[in-house]
Amino acid sequence: MKKILIAGTNSGVGKTTISLGIMQALTKRNMRVQPYKVGPDYIDPSYHTFITGRHSRNLDSYMLNDEQIKYVFNQASDDADISVVEGVMGLYDGIGIDLDNCTSSHTSKILKAPVILVINGKSMAASSAAMVLGYKELDKDVNIKGVIVNNVRTKTHYEIIKEAIETYCGVEVLGYFPPNNEFSLESRHLGLVPSVEIDGLKNKFNSLAVEIEKYINIDRIIEISETEDIESNFKVDDFIEENKVKGKSIAIAYDKAFNFYYRENIELLELLGLDIKYFSPLKDNKVPKSDYIYIGGGFPEIFSKEIEANVSMRESIKEAHENNIPIYAECGGLMYLGQTLLDKENISYDMVGIFKGNSKMTTSLKRFGYCYGSAKGDTVLSKTNEIIKGHEFHHSVFETEEECAYVMRKERDGKIVDEWEGGYSKNNTLATYLHTHFYNNLDCIKNLLNNRVDNYSEEGNN
Repeated sequence: MKKILIAGTNSGVGKTTISLGIMQALTKRNMRVQPYKVGPDYIDPSYHTFITGRHSRNLDSYMLNDEQIKYVFNQASDDADISVVEGVMGLYDGIGIDLDNCTSSHTSKILKAPVILVINGKSMAASSAAMVLGYKELDKDVNIKGVIVNNVRTKTHYEIIKEAIETYCGVEVLGYFPPNNEFSLESRHLGLVPSVEIDGLKNKFNSLAVEIEKYINIDRIIEISETEDIESNFKVDDFIEENKVKGKSIAIAYDKAFNFYYRENIELLELLGLDIKYFSPLKDNKVPKSDYIYIGGGFPEIFSKEIEANVSMRESIKEAHENNIPIYAECGGLMYLGQTLLDKENISYDMVGIFKGNSKMTTSLKRFGYCYGSAKGDTVLSKTNEIIKGHEFHHSVFETEEECAYVMRKERDGKIVDEWEGGYSKNNTLATYLHTHFYNNLDCIKNLLNNRVDNYSEEGNN
């Protein structure tokens, strides 16, 4: 099986640009490229998917155990010619200082994937070898098979770095990439702007691939990607069989404002027999008639004017709530279900109004990272005291007097380092800043399916 993991020495070293360029170059060769992202990122995978035409998957060892990661990888890569995994942060960065706790290096060992290390070669020569040697020696079970030198302007400079690394580290250098602002991607407060919002991406990525092939040995990357297969012991078939439903549907919000979903979450719902009905809170008149509603994260604050203007959609979602249709909303979905949203210009916009409270944009991240919640009472996803794991990443707060549904905790190196309350539950609606992966929380899906109230008004949801 051909697979490669592209990691960086640190965040901002250029691994995303280089990963995208390599994916595009491989795709241009008519290879079926299956992309992945280490960790909980939603935006980078949107670019992977755009380039390859295949849904990018998250390999997140906080949300998923080793066997589940192998399962996700094998399922998606089954018919691919090569799998390309983009790492997260630096190669050994995760939770705390444990090298095997949510790191790209640990993921490479789970997958038995060779690693290509991206370094910043600016203003360095032989010192680059010291950097690479440190990464190579820190965990000798990590198979660093190649190095790509980013941010180097001349071939002469590159040749010095290449010779130093190959002489002192015994690691092959696969090429370099000069600085080029043409290929920078627009950012906002949560990172890159999602691919669905950007025009002209196809031409940009085609040009990027041309440049990548000038400086990086793509043929050699394909050669070193050939490694042994892996097997997974994770079995989800029994759960699907035991909890399968018939004749039920779920409406899923999906447009420029709401598009943060783990692909496996949606696929699991399909495997359980639910008919998926996508809808746009921006453009559609009302939510489709359905038995459940799922509203993921995104950027409602960017499209708040359009959301407010779509009165009929907001009213239809509130009506579904009043008719006890189970609704689950994450992060941006929570902001959508409040009464108002105050954007960064302090302009207030009306939202759905299920929960009494107001979302307010902040100048800095309010929550960032992995955490878990213990349910204070029953919700559509959790019974009392049940745990739901996930991550939070938001530039807003929800100001409300509603009672919180979960006690949230963050752990590092086995110790609780932060604790707060969050999430809101009312009737059959749950809204929380927590993003979760259903494979890690199968009981949550079971609870959701079993919480459906059948005696709702057909007229109210038509």
